[in-house]
Amino acid sequence: MKIYAPWERAFNKIATPFEHFIHAQTTTGLILMGMTVIALLLANSAFSDEYLHFFHTYLSIEVGAFKLSHSIHHWINDALMAIFFFIIGLEIKREITVGELSNIKVAILPILAAIGGMIFPALIYSSINLGGEGAGGWGIPMATDIAFAISALVLLRNRVSASLVTFLVALAIVDDLGAVVVIALFYTNEIHLLSLGMAGLAFLVMVAFNRFGIHAVLPYFIVGLIMWFFMLESGVHATIAGVIGAMAIPTKPKYEPTSLSQHAKSLINEYDTYEVGENYTLHEKQKAILQNIKDRIDAVGSPSARLEHSLHLPVSLVVIPLFALANAGIAIDFSSIGEAITQNISLGIIFGLVFGKVIGIAGVAYLAIKLKIASMPQNTSMSQILGVSFLGGIGFTMSIFVADLAFAGNEALIFQAKVGILCASLCAGLMGYLWLRFIAKSSYEE
Repeated sequence: MKIYAPWERAFNKIATPFEHFIHAQTTTGLILMGMTVIALLLANSAFSDEYLHFFHTYLSIEVGAFKLSHSIHHWINDALMAIFFFIIGLEIKREITVGELSNIKVAILPILAAIGGMIFPALIYSSINLGGEGAGGWGIPMATDIAFAISALVLLRNRVSASLVTFLVALAIVDDLGAVVVIALFYTNEIHLLSLGMAGLAFLVMVAFNRFGIHAVLPYFIVGLIMWFFMLESGVHATIAGVIGAMAIPTKPKYEPTSLSQHAKSLINEYDTYEVGENYTLHEKQKAILQNIKDRIDAVGSPSARLEHSLHLPVSLVVIPLFALANAGIAIDFSSIGEAITQNISLGIIFGLVFGKVIGIAGVAYLAIKLKIASMPQNTSMSQILGVSFLGGIGFTMSIFVADLAFAGNEALIFQAKVGILCASLCAGLMGYLWLRFIAKSSYEE
């Protein structure tokens, strides 16, 4: 009997959109981990100069008098990451419209826990860096890396309930939304109102497309690209265009799903009237019927759902790995690494992510449950919530992203921040996994 790897087994069953989401995040987490190791090896190898030079090479787009020129590092962080933020926007919209966040009774616990998990790390960081050169980095320990956190839970398999996974996903989605708001409001140095207004106009055009029932993706892509450019020129970080653009994508299908079954049955009956040729060659009518069925299947799925499903793979295999490769490479001088960790910026991030997240997530969740504002997720204990709060301290992707914004141009401070992020994420991930693996018990085991 053939033994399948976990990701192979997933192809042999029908998975729900939520299960697809979990699989995608797990894949992203594993790839992200591998690419981080590669970046660290390159940055500390004989090829370190070539590695750094490559990402500082400039690429330009020129059309007549128009010229847009940035380094490869900048293109990755401002352009490719806009696609990542677009996925985040689609996930936020899905959770709010049909997911866990659509039911306020279920959503209130992860929402409150996420807010606590953002506020307390920022307060701890600020208390350590108050008045110092790193004071502006308070947003760094607020973020949770959903891919790494979910990967850790998936490794635990049946030791955690489905409701605990759902709690973490909802919490991380709210956390992502908070990170987007923080980036837009607090990490924008200068705003050019004309460009911002043009970006807003482009968004309104996309909303109009939605209202007029346009379900084709191409018009949204073209106008979204224009919105991204004006957002880049406005001074607001260009990746915010990804989240905003996602809000305009239709979540309702073109045709009612109930019409699919009857339509498909009649076409399949017609398909069977034609004989398959030699070497399994299909009749031209059969090809047309299959294309018609495919088009109808696409039409009963919303553009939002289609895009989220189709973009997860390129984001997991291209965007996130490139981001990690470009940003996670730290030249480690072991003689000075101890000094870097003891700097206020690193300490603020470490204490914020490792302890601030636990206090914020588990503490607020405990109070909300005790005060009967929210209820405990099914088959879940407070001990498991504590374990998940440790996993919430894996900041990585979003934390590195915010660090680059907070300390733009100051490589020394960025280095301290990245050392803190890597140390904190590693500690939080290990502590969360070990707690859930060996200590925490589910409610029905207690």
